[in-house]
Amino acid sequence: MLTLSPRTRVYVAPGVTDMRKSFDTLAALVRETLDEDPLSGHLFAFANGRRTRLKVLYWDGSGLWVLAKRLEKGTFFWPRPSESARSIMLTHTELSLLLEGIDLVATKPRRWYRRAVTTA
Repeated sequence: MLTLSPRTRVYVAPGVTDMRKSFDTLAALVRETLDEDPLSGHLFAFANGRRTRLKVLYWDGSGLWVLAKRLEKGTFFWPRPSESARSIMLTHTELSLLLEGIDLVATKPRRWYRRAVTTA
């Protein structure tokens, strides 16, 4: 079972990912494309071109997890990066919404205090 803290970041890979990729090739994508450390304890999400399949790569301290979901009908909402962004960062709550089929662009969060996450 995964338990995510508010400090856990979720990085979404823009574009299309070949869903045949597994542990090592997804970790290489994290390093080379997203310019992040796959062993950081953060989550890295990838989707296929039709947005019907999703994989998440996660390091729990002792090994890598690859979590996968295939939709029987419908598609995942997939955020679009800005021109210069290599990845999109979401909160763990936004990832939960994405996995439940919520369009993050169509929803509007209320004004809320949230302490900024500092990079260490």
